[in-house]
Amino acid sequence: MTTTGTTTGAATGTKLTKQSHACVRLEKQGRTLVIDPGGFTEADAAVGADAVLVTHEHPDHFDEARLRAAMEANPAAGIWTLAAVADRIAAAFPGRVHRVGHGDTFTAAGFDVQVHGELHAVIHPDIPRVTNVGYLVDGSVFHPGDALTVPDHPVDTLLVPVMAPWNKISEVIEYVREVKPQRAYDVHDALLTDLALPIYEGHIGRLGGTEHTRLAPGESARV
Repeated sequence: MTTTGTTTGAATGTKLTKQSHACVRLEKQGRTLVIDPGGFTEADAAVGADAVLVTHEHPDHFDEARLRAAMEANPAAGIWTLAAVADRIAAAFPGRVHRVGHGDTFTAAGFDVQVHGELHAVIHPDIPRVTNVGYLVDGSVFHPGDALTVPDHPVDTLLVPVMAPWNKISEVIEYVREVKPQRAYDVHDALLTDLALPIYEGHIGRLGGTEHTRLAPGESARV
């Protein structure tokens, strides 16, 4: 896990650290929540977590080896996820996997979490849609997983999936406009080359109507 990245923002509040691709770590009061430590992120991305949230079953968001590393490092840690993932890992981590769905609320590692959304975005009409949930953490930070879900709650910090087989930049810009966050940070960006990143950053930042910043893996911000 990278811990030497630059910290931006105020010196108070929750610390958000970007990991590779769709994974983020949230830390406050000595406790850590990790969202979507999948196969495109660091092998130890969830190590040290007190709780892990998984949005859906696709391997770039859900990787059992990374979950196992987290569970072995902290015997008190738990996993919160939808049924499609929970059913695959409940036997591996007995008593530590919690099933959640749209409309649920729960507390994990001292963070209050609301669950929003039900389905993955459409990749192609011939590809069946899997289930997908987004997590609104402490009424402030929203991770939508692989969908452009708009929570029925104001969002301070939007983790915006900038590039995926299921979206295009015009949809991303309109999503940011509809959510109206105070700030947006990129996730779901492992498929972008460094050459393409300035194009996305320029369009989203200029047209999205919010403060837009890209954090490199290991960089942090206060939210």
